[in-house]
Amino acid sequence: MVGRKRYIIYAALFTLISINYIDRVALSVAAGPISAELGLTPVSLGYLLSSFLWPYVLLLLPMGIAADRYGARMVAGLGMGVWSLATIFTGLANGANAILATRIAMGAAESSSYPAGVRIIRDWVPRQERGLATSIMNSGSYAGPAIGAALVGWLISLFGWRTSFIVVGAVGFVWLIAWFAWYAKPEDAKFLGDAERNKILGEREADKSGSSANVEGGGTLGLLRSPTMLGLSLTQGCAVYTQYFFLTWLPSYLENVKHLTVLKSGLFTAVPYAIAVICCILFGSISDRWLKAHGVASGRRRYVVVIAMVSAAVVLFAPFVDNIWLILGLVTLSLIGLSTAISMNITLTGDLLRSPKDAAKAMSVLTIGGNIFGTLAPIVTGYIISMSGGYDGAFMLAGCLLICGAVICLTMTRRPIEGEAANAAARSSTSQPSVVS
Repeated sequence: MVGRKRYIIYAALFTLISINYIDRVALSVAAGPISAELGLTPVSLGYLLSSFLWPYVLLLLPMGIAADRYGARMVAGLGMGVWSLATIFTGLANGANAILATRIAMGAAESSSYPAGVRIIRDWVPRQERGLATSIMNSGSYAGPAIGAALVGWLISLFGWRTSFIVVGAVGFVWLIAWFAWYAKPEDAKFLGDAERNKILGEREADKSGSSANVEGGGTLGLLRSPTMLGLSLTQGCAVYTQYFFLTWLPSYLENVKHLTVLKSGLFTAVPYAIAVICCILFGSISDRWLKAHGVASGRRRYVVVIAMVSAAVVLFAPFVDNIWLILGLVTLSLIGLSTAISMNITLTGDLLRSPKDAAKAMSVLTIGGNIFGTLAPIVTGYIISMSGGYDGAFMLAGCLLICGAVICLTMTRRPIEGEAANAAARSSTSQPSVVS
């Protein structure tokens, strides 16, 4: 009987991304006390909230190349160590410039997590479980804010904002010790049984040698030239914009507009994220069962992405709702759609990628597209609040981008992601390139 000890790796990916996002959301929850202490305006706070994404975007591609070349174990481990240390130093910072410096260091290190995570998925996960494994990994980006918002809000109410950063930063070092003690590739993992190891390696080799993947890696330039890769990246961007709008400004919205305390805003932020975690994993598993082999190979997972993006666009109705519980419901529905759309878009990228050798680089390109939009979200929201005096325009912009993302995914992701070697082979074999249904 084939075991399921590979789920230990899925759990490690979940906690990796969860800790990543706990550290990200800490500043959002602490924004009120920090702004009061440092005298920050909405615009300056928007730049500070966005700052960790600047080096994050710039270093994603180098991190993807490093993960493909040197392996995910070292890249993920070093990233965790550096960003956890940077988070601790945020709590020790004595001014806005010092916080800016620690956030930039944190963002640079956090750029390792998704490229390394996708590399691990290609090494460890059987083809028919990729939707589930990717959903488990990406659901950490919603579990992190759920845990972080509640934990940081509680710590601030008891000990102040500085202590909250020191505590959440220290959590990363606990994960780091376990990671270096336990993680190895499936070929070398001592906790795997022979039957499960053979299943993982057998499906991985079949994936490499199949007709849809029997090409040399197209490399970074091949990915950048792919229209499908562009479509996937733009889709990711439209979803990630809204994700970062919620991640960076939702606690402040609840405090300033709905007049909740820091502790209550943390709890109200946590609930939608916690529900999104469960639904994200559930829908990832359902997509694997629904698509099966033919659907995975043909890229039909795009329809799941489109449905999820449209569902997330319910955030358009937020400006017309005053009741706090209805707002909570809309945000929850939107986060469920976002978590599913982003996870399935990541999985769709793997489905359409012809060369497994390019897995981490493709994830880097996808995440760059997403986080260029994500970088703008906190800044644009700060300007909207400053100019209009409210959040209505920010909700409307987020919802419109989600609709645009659904259209882009439906129309621009209908062909495989091919590098130059694959394109040359296709041109020599047929004058009619295959179209993905």
